[in-house]
Amino acid sequence: MPIPVAILTHAGGPHLDAYFAALAASTEVGEVSVWDASGRTFAAAQKTLGPKLKLTGKDISTVLREAKPKLALVTMEAVLAPPAIDAALEQGCHVLAEKPACVRASDFEPLVRKAEGKHLHLMLAFANRLRPEAREAQRLVREGRLGKLYGMEIHLVADQTRLKSEGYRKSWMGQKARGGGGHLTWLGIHWLDLALFISGAEVEAVAGFSGNVGGQPMDVEDSNAAALRFTNGMFGTMTSGYYLDRGYHQHIKVWGEQGWLELNHQPEVSLKWYSTAEPKVSGIQTYTPPNEPSGYTPWVHACARAAAGLQDPPATGREGMRVLDTIYAFYEAAKSGQTKSVKRR
Repeated sequence: MPIPVAILTHAGGPHLDAYFAALAASTEVGEVSVWDASGRTFAAAQKTLGPKLKLTGKDISTVLREAKPKLALVTMEAVLAPPAIDAALEQGCHVLAEKPACVRASDFEPLVRKAEGKHLHLMLAFANRLRPEAREAQRLVREGRLGKLYGMEIHLVADQTRLKSEGYRKSWMGQKARGGGGHLTWLGIHWLDLALFISGAEVEAVAGFSGNVGGQPMDVEDSNAAALRFTNGMFGTMTSGYYLDRGYHQHIKVWGEQGWLELNHQPEVSLKWYSTAEPKVSGIQTYTPPNEPSGYTPWVHACARAAAGLQDPPATGREGMRVLDTIYAFYEAAKSGQTKSVKRR
């Protein structure tokens, strides 16, 4: 039976149009209610959600009390997200939150503990986990096709062009106090999570450099070069920055004692690997994903199913906490010039 959902947001909420469309399309989502203190998103909600829209309101407690949602979708600038997440959890809602959902890892930790104490799901929007090639890469690693893991390279580079827009620089994504960071908290976070998802490892120590190499007038970083040590003994590097005029360069590479794999975003071959674990199979193997929906619609669908008790959550609050702990420990390491340990929770 479709579940009631509340979306907690504001004007300019990140990926708001995509979330409205995903809620409208998901068969697991029934009535949708919208909280927005400004009221500026209500017209867009009505246009996209149509008959699914139950109520709108400017008071969060009223919306949560009257709508009685099973799932709250929180898409807000990072500094504003924790109180909204807390209110939803207090009301007994499972939560899907747009990342990073905080400007300090310490602001997210009590939310994870509250969710666990209430047996509720708290899921950050790590939609890349549902990509078929990502799940296949995870299967290869978990089944031992690469043997003991030795090293990893994480690479996500986007465009510098957006940073030249005054509107972007004045948005929450261009201000550290409102967004927590720059490229790493907004885009790099996706591939860092994916690296942990595929490898099954956690980061235990970080070092590196973070700064504004492009020189645009903003106080968040456009460039990160990180060194990572993982709990399974593996070493890794991560490049996370705004360098291009347009588009993305992105891949994850993993090397082990019995082979390697590369995950990328090429439509023809998005995953390739080499393994000596199976003597009867030689050479480089490839995987072409099936043509199926991607992005936020399947992620919202999976989170709604988890809230309805039909499947496990596609990401847990503790998994989100590990990624945030790594990112904010890295920022501290880059600022101090010293290696920093990542909290184990």
